[in-house]
Parts: sequence; C-alpha cells; structure tokens
Amino acid sequence: MPLASRAILAGIKTSAVINVGTATIAAFIGAGGFGERIAAGLALNDNAMLLAGAIPAAVLALLVQGGFEALDVWLIPKGLRAEKGDMR
Repeated sequence: MPLASRAILAGIKTSAVINVGTATIAAFIGAGGFGERIAAGLALNDNAMLLAGAIPAAVLALLVQGGFEALDVWLIPKGLRAEKGDMR
C-alpha cells in the first residue's frame, strides 16, 4: 500500500480539482453556485459578473490542490515523495 499511495492520492487529487472546475457547469441545469454568475456574465456580456464567478471558482480549485499537496506530505512516506522538479 505505501508504494501505491502516490498514485492513489494523485488520482484523487486530479478528480477533486476537475470536479471543482466543472461544478460551475451545473448552473446550466439550475444548480446555482459560481456558475450562475459566469452564465449570467456570458449572457449579458458583463466581464465583471463573469469574473465574479470565475475568480472564486479558480481560487477554490487552487485551495483544493494546495490541500492535497499538504495531505501528500502527511500521507506519503518520505522516501517515496517526489523531489522538486522530479517528473516521476
């Protein structure tokens, strides 16, 4: 299990960040959230409203990524962690 922990965590991290990014599309089926502002900004050609939804969604995706990076340090044994610049 320790050898597979990097791959497992990378898959969960990728799916979580993609999920945050694509959750804005849910506004088109009436779910609301940041996607509602993005859709309204697109419909009205209002850049400020569009950015009012896009920027928080992007920040949320970055926070999720950062949380998983911290979890990576905590869960992955030191000998299995990737070095800076290592593309394994």
